Amino acid sequence: MIRKRNLQECHSLYNLINDPEVFPYVRYKCQSYEEYLFVTKQLMVEEEQMTCISRTILNEIGHPIGTIDLYNIENKAGFLATWIGAPYFGQGYNQRAKESFFTELFLEHRIETVFLKVRKQNIRSKKAVEKLPYAKLANDLNPHVYASINPNEQIYDLYQVELSDFLEANEGMQHEVAT
Repeated sequence: MIRKRNLQECHSLYNLINDPEVFPYVRYKCQSYEEYLFVTKQLMVEEEQMTCISRTILNEIGHPIGTIDLYNIENKAGFLATWIGAPYFGQGYNQRAKESFFTELFLEHRIETVFLKVRKQNIRSKKAVEKLPYAKLANDLNPHVYASINPNEQIYDLYQVELSDFLEANEGMQHEVAT
């Protein structure tokens, strides 16, 4: 479902990122394949420096269909950025990728809080986040972070996922499966 980034997948991902349904919402708006390759190399270096964790989202047959990153990691917290290619919208990849990534972040990397900033007009992303039982709207819970992502005008909603909420939700899901 997810794997560490590698440069061989950049061409496939670059083709997906340029779709007009995807491009406005990606973090790095690369104008060329070479720029996308450079950004990917930078992310790999940032991961070595432990300021970013970046993964490729794969479909069932192992083809790259998007990326998921935790960036600006400080004090066991960071911001999530996810995009999936338009041909794969509405097929459950986003939620499955987030489940896998959160498991890795919380259990392997000891992250405690994941923030998600979502453009208020990005209804598709808002719905995807709101499907996660452990994600909370955090505009009022973390007013200083909310203000930092909206310095001039309120463009983004802030959501957060806490380690304890994620574990609690997954414990409940495991209990339902067991019974």
